[in-house]
Amino acid sequence: MKPKAAVKALLDALMLLALLFLMGYQFWGDVAHEWAGVGMFLLFILHHLLNRQWHQNLFRGRFTPSRVLLLTFDLLLFLDMLGLMASGVLLSNHVFAFLDLHGGVGFARLLHMAASHWGFVLMALHLGLHWGMFVGLAGKALRLRQPSRLRRVLLPIVSGGVAAYGLTVFIRRDLPTYLLVRTQFVFLDFGEPVPLFYLDYLAMLGMFVFLAHYGMKLVRKAGR
Repeated sequence: MKPKAAVKALLDALMLLALLFLMGYQFWGDVAHEWAGVGMFLLFILHHLLNRQWHQNLFRGRFTPSRVLLLTFDLLLFLDMLGLMASGVLLSNHVFAFLDLHGGVGFARLLHMAASHWGFVLMALHLGLHWGMFVGLAGKALRLRQPSRLRRVLLPIVSGGVAAYGLTVFIRRDLPTYLLVRTQFVFLDFGEPVPLFYLDYLAMLGMFVFLAHYGMKLVRKAGR
C-alpha cells in the first residue's frame, strides 16, 4: 500500500473510532466528549485536505447515477458535520467556554441531537458506498488472496445477518425518533454495559454499510 493510501486508511479508521466513542457520551462524560468532538472535526478537515483532488474534479466528467448518489451523500455529510460542530461550540462547557456564548442554546441542543444521529447514519452510508475500495486496500495491505467461491457466498449471508440484527437495534433504540426530532431529549442508560452498547452500534453501522454497498451495486447495474 502506498504511504498516502495508508495515511488515508488510518485517518478513516480513526474517524470511525471517534464516531463510536462520541455516540457513547454517557460513558465518558462532558470533557472527553468535547475533546473527542474537536478531534473528530480536525480529522474531518484532514480527510478533505488529503482528498483535495476530489474537490478539484468535482464538476468534471459525467454525472452518472452512482456519482450523483455519492455526491449527494457527501454533501449531506459535509453539511451535517458543520451543523454538528457549530452546535457543539454553542453547547460547550469546557473546550470553548472561553467564548462565553449563551444565545440559541435550546436550538443548538436540538440541532446537536439530530446532527449527531444523522452523522452516524451518513458516515455509515458513506463507508458503505466506498466499501469496495476499503476492502481492496485492506486486501492489499494484508496480502490476502481473492476470496473463494464459498467465501463469496458466505460473506453476503453473514453481513445480511448483521444488518438484520442492526435493524432490530435501530428500532429498539428508537433512533427514528431522534433522526426526526420527535423529542427534545435523548434517553441515556448510564447503567448499560459498555460492550453491549458498542455491539449494538456496530450492528447498526453494519446495517447501513450493507444497505449502501448493495444499493450502490444495484444503482451501477441499472446505470449500465
